[in-house]
Formats: sequence, structure tokens, C-alpha cells
Amino acid sequence: MFSYENAYKIFLKEQSIQQDEYGVAITAEDQPDLFKIGEVYQTGNGYFWVALTQDKVVGTISLLDIGRSNVVLRKMFVSKEFRGATFNTAKLLLDAAKQWASEQEVEAIYLGTTPLFLAAHRFYAKHGFERIDQTDLPEGFPVLAVDKLFFKYDI
Repeated sequence: MFSYENAYKIFLKEQSIQQDEYGVAITAEDQPDLFKIGEVYQTGNGYFWVALTQDKVVGTISLLDIGRSNVVLRKMFVSKEFRGATFNTAKLLLDAAKQWASEQEVEAIYLGTTPLFLAAHRFYAKHGFERIDQTDLPEGFPVLAVDKLFFKYDI
């Protein structure tokens, strides 16, 4: 697990999990935050991590600081071949984010997701996230068009 550094930008741009595995019609241009990771995610209580194998990005996770001791989990992606108990990539990424949040004295981690990612819903529930209504989101939570389900993890 590594914190994001500018050298990894090229790998992030090549990452195609959203497009290839989930069929989400999204391009790098639709995600301008990926071109400004330091400015967007690595401020305040936010951070961005990558999981690497042989200099290839196989997973990412980030926390976006939205103020009032709250962060939003974003950009949680793991390449298909690195999912599951063999590598535990998703768990390691999530553990790193939770530890960071705890060290920063964050009170809660929130996330929004699509109803399509059933395995992700189970993963979040298994790791202590509770489903909440959109009306329970804190002020400043950036709801994306695909976000229909919401979760919260109390630190």
C-alpha cells in the first residue's frame, strides 16, 4: 500500500475498472479530480492511496475531507484479479483509510454508491459500514449522479 505520488498519474489514467468491468460510460475527462489528486484529496483530513504490484496500480481508495470531522470514501477500486481473500487488496486499502481517519480524529466516513455493486455493499457492511438514508448525509457531501445508496462508518 502506498500513498499517492505524482509518479502514479500515468497508471491512474490507464486504470479502466469502471469502464471495462462495470460498463460505466466514464472517461478520464469525466473525472477531473484524477488530474488534481493532491489538490482534491490530499488536503485536510483527506488522502489517496494506491495498491501496486510490479509498478501497476491494482487498487485505489481515497478520503475526501468535507469538513466538520467527516470524510467521504471515494475512488475505491480493485482490479478483478486482486479481489478476494487471496490478496485482501480491498481490505488492506480500507484498513489504511480507516486507520488514517482515526489518526486524524475523523468522526465518520461516508460513502455513496450505485445499487448495482452488490458485492461492494456486502463488503462495506462486513467492515462496519451501516446503510443510511440520503437525508442523513452531512452538509457538504458530494452526491454523484450514480449515488443511490449511502453508508456511514463511525470511527
